Amino acid sequence: MNKSVIVDESLATPVVLTKPPAAPAAEPAYAVLGAISFTHFLNDIMQSLIPSLYPVLKQNFALDFVQIGFITLAFQFTASLLQPVVGFVTDRKAQPFSLAIGMASTFLGLLLLSVAGNYAVVIIAAAMVGLGSAVFHPESSRIARLASGGRFGFAQSVFQVGGNCGAALGPLLAALIVVPFGQSSIAGLSLIAFAAIIILWRIGRWYKPRIVPRKSAPVARHPDAPARRGVVVALAILVLLTFSKAIYTVSISSYYTFYLMHKFGVSTQYAQFYLFMFLAAAAAGTFFGGPIGDRFGRRYVIWFSILGALPFTLLLPYVGPLSSAIISMLIGFIISSSMPAIIVYAQELMPHRLGMISGLFFGFAFGAAGLGAALLGGLADYAGIDFVYQVCAFLPAIGLLAVFLPRLKSVRT
Repeated sequence: MNKSVIVDESLATPVVLTKPPAAPAAEPAYAVLGAISFTHFLNDIMQSLIPSLYPVLKQNFALDFVQIGFITLAFQFTASLLQPVVGFVTDRKAQPFSLAIGMASTFLGLLLLSVAGNYAVVIIAAAMVGLGSAVFHPESSRIARLASGGRFGFAQSVFQVGGNCGAALGPLLAALIVVPFGQSSIAGLSLIAFAAIIILWRIGRWYKPRIVPRKSAPVARHPDAPARRGVVVALAILVLLTFSKAIYTVSISSYYTFYLMHKFGVSTQYAQFYLFMFLAAAAAGTFFGGPIGDRFGRRYVIWFSILGALPFTLLLPYVGPLSSAIISMLIGFIISSSMPAIIVYAQELMPHRLGMISGLFFGFAFGAAGLGAALLGGLADYAGIDFVYQVCAFLPAIGLLAVFLPRLKSVRT
């Protein structure tokens, strides 16, 4: 027990003040973390259905690679533009039921996609799904932090691994349901969004009484955080690292199936299973990245996860089908471990802008991926799909910038 002695000259004896022991750290709200992770799982199943549908849409509407890239741009760039805006608004005034309302946009977008008769309607439906994602990510990330009990990296990993698992399952659903039964089968899968709406409404009821007015919420700055200029530089580096991760990931999610079909002559369904293996490994990497960052420091996780994938991305274009599956899984595991560390690291730099930071990085990842998908589609049409992976192989080298990030010791509140 800590004691301090204050001597008052008017008294004959000193006055001893005893500080009460620090309150024990709260345990994470596991039920809430599980629910928000599960809805992230459902959300990203639906998000990943769109790129998994590309072979079907390409055949139905006679699309080229540029047009496919613009479908990705429609739903990911919509999310990119709106996520920081949603985060900024909810930083000022939390909206506990906005998650359920945003998921309704995804629900309607999937129904529209199931009956789309031309390319323009496909673009509109994809944008509606992107709108739902824009509303979902900033506030759900804040809820995960609120339920963390101070284990911020762990909570962010639990939240994000749900999304990664959903992204991994999407290609399987496409292979088992959409490819054999056609575009109209998406209507049945829209029931996933309906289930997510119900769960998110219940989460909103838990969240509403825990909202603290912004003016009355004290903000603790990280003790190792740099000055304002250093924060800006660190955020810029994190954005560039997110850029490299997002572009490489979208090169796999959007075009890996075409690459495998072109280079090795595999079927569409077989290629979807290869994509599932990559995305499942990415989910595992996401889960381990947060707790490791809590224990050893997020800077080291960021450094390893971006730069550590470089040897494998350089090797991928030159191996056979079995080695391609193994190497793509290693890439997915390593490169995906960075995202929980990046989000929590950025939140520690700007703890008074949790929603905006989450929206910025999730949104930037979507936007960069959407723009990258369109550019890579043009590159594939011009120079061939093999050339795309030869160029993208060098993207993880941007991870060298992590050396300039300030050292922030993990702090549990």
